[in-house]
Amino acid sequence: MSVEILINVTPQESRVAVLENGILQEIMIERSSNQGIVGNIYKGKVLRVLPGMEAAFIDIGLEKAAFLHASDLRFPTEIIFNPGTPSETREKPTIGKLLHVGKQVLVQVIKDPLGTKGARLTMHVTIPSRYVVLMADTGTVGISSKIEDENERDRLKTIVESSLVSSFSEGTDAEKKLGFIVRTAAEGIDEEAIATDINFLALLWKTVNENAGKADTNQSLYSDLPLVHRVLRDMVSERIEVISVDSRESHLDLLTFANKFIPELTDKVELYTGDRPIFDLHGVEEEIQKSLKRNVQLKSGGYLIIDQTEAMTTIDVNTGGFVGHRNLEETIFKTNLEAAQALARQLRLRNLGGIIILDFIDMHDEVHKEQVVLALEKALKNDPAKTSVTSLSSLGLIEMTRKRTRESLEHVLCESCSTCEGRGYIKTASTVCYEIFREILREFRQFDARELLVLASQDVTDLLLDEESDSLAELQEFIGVPIRFQAENLYTQEQFDVVLL
Repeated sequence: MSVEILINVTPQESRVAVLENGILQEIMIERSSNQGIVGNIYKGKVLRVLPGMEAAFIDIGLEKAAFLHASDLRFPTEIIFNPGTPSETREKPTIGKLLHVGKQVLVQVIKDPLGTKGARLTMHVTIPSRYVVLMADTGTVGISSKIEDENERDRLKTIVESSLVSSFSEGTDAEKKLGFIVRTAAEGIDEEAIATDINFLALLWKTVNENAGKADTNQSLYSDLPLVHRVLRDMVSERIEVISVDSRESHLDLLTFANKFIPELTDKVELYTGDRPIFDLHGVEEEIQKSLKRNVQLKSGGYLIIDQTEAMTTIDVNTGGFVGHRNLEETIFKTNLEAAQALARQLRLRNLGGIIILDFIDMHDEVHKEQVVLALEKALKNDPAKTSVTSLSSLGLIEMTRKRTRESLEHVLCESCSTCEGRGYIKTASTVCYEIFREILREFRQFDARELLVLASQDVTDLLLDEESDSLAELQEFIGVPIRFQAENLYTQEQFDVVLL
């Protein structure tokens, strides 16, 4: 599978498209006015401790307080437990005993603010580099599960452990407790390069700690790389054929970055100088527009309906115009198989995360059910985000989760409709007419008026004076007060006012 990375850079935003075999699989957007903060390290202050939720809200200088759960706390063992307490009798104290209002804590953002929720924090700080990821205060060495060769795993573990011994045998206690995870990119890399990464991260962590001692609360101590640099650091693989960027300044910047940190990518970074916009040339703009729609057409004629809410995302599979060539069961099976491939791509393309409910078309054959689940799991293997999939239920539903660290494409590019207030629908003109009738009666009974003026949208006004004219005449006769109507072009269909004259 060949991978092509397209980078579109303007002063306002940077956009990265990942194409696999010529098909868009992922789109990432970072705007200069609203850059993501995942990976940033802050010196925060505890605002509130909620023992019932085993959580705390931390002020890190953002508009909304950030959320820290008890599972993300990190304290030295001697602080949590009394010295000499046997491990088998240890019970972790409640969050109320570890945190208090006003306490200063070193935290890292693991999820950007999403919707009405603030950022999610952890005290288990990690800092990635090209080949390894630093884990503060763990003292352990781990190897990426994607490196399957046992000999290579042993070699990498030996390299990291020997680097730790040689570099930090006489270091501080904090340095001796540093842990590292070896990334997939380290497979086959020589010892010197990995040791350089380890030393760099250790020095960076030391600097962060020193700055934390001097800094005020609500202050950022470390920020992750910008989007275009993160892509080179995190998505590099032998499958990448080309990295095209349409900005001369960014091209030179990426070449410098690649030469210093990822020299094997230098020859693959190229400047795009074509007349057509780079995203238009590869059909990326069109795919972005499609990914903002609820309806996703399948090649067979079936389709998906994707509904994203704050609580969860639901995806409904329908046969649509696909009638098959044999029987109904075979038609449903083929539609579900195609849908499994399509929805795995849509999850990644739209960056949908959290709880996801997949409503496949009901199948009776148990073999077909198993094959659809296997097809879905296989399609999700290429997704860099962690996913967890349950088996197909009797209702044809699959419950799954996908790790979410940044906002979905829809949340980045769109906002709630001011007319429907994010509901996705508005009241019909008839419904609004009957609300106006009730409001007229309410106003008549409460106040004395010689005349009533109703301000409403054009569609509602037309309906009142046409199809509802008989009902309006009856109402006017009942209250004995003239009613005038005025169409307001700036009113939405749901808006109206009844004015006493």
